[in-house]
Amino acid sequence: MPLQGKNIAIIIANEFDEQEFRQPYERLKEEGANVVVIGVEADQTLIGHHRQDEVATDASFDTASPDDFDAVIIPGGYSPDKLRLSQKAVDFVHGINQQGKLVAAICHAPWLLISADIVRGKMLTSWPSVMIDLKNAGAVVVDREVVIDGNIVTSRSVTDLPAFIQTIVNILEGKAKMVKAS
Repeated sequence: MPLQGKNIAIIIANEFDEQEFRQPYERLKEEGANVVVIGVEADQTLIGHHRQDEVATDASFDTASPDDFDAVIIPGGYSPDKLRLSQKAVDFVHGINQQGKLVAAICHAPWLLISADIVRGKMLTSWPSVMIDLKNAGAVVVDREVVIDGNIVTSRSVTDLPAFIQTIVNILEGKAKMVKAS
């Protein structure tokens, strides 16, 4: 299991995108990673955007520390917009980024990256409606399946999930490098 020993945080709130949560979660577990679902409260049942999935959080931002994780994955849906209202969630993402660890965000998730003030000068992609917010926050926005800029990986939507997940796995396995985008 290539990711054995890796601790991955997936952070969500209500109205997370079910596929953008479930597919990375299951793949990373299959690869041997320890995947921890973190929310504003521990042991809280959260409901997906399409009401097709319910997920219980394993931990809260009160107890989770960026020091304990190798990466954070942020699914889209309306969950990132809710998480950005939690200073502890914003601080968690900022802390992971400050340590140079992998920050992976898909679809609407870059909203949370904006709130964490980590997009300025970075090349990113997102769901189309979030692109203007990224530009206004100083990001260089492109329309690509996956963008890697330093330790930040972004993708646009559910259709990009296979490439998004494979990029995360490759980086965590050391098969791909986190480099400045061009």
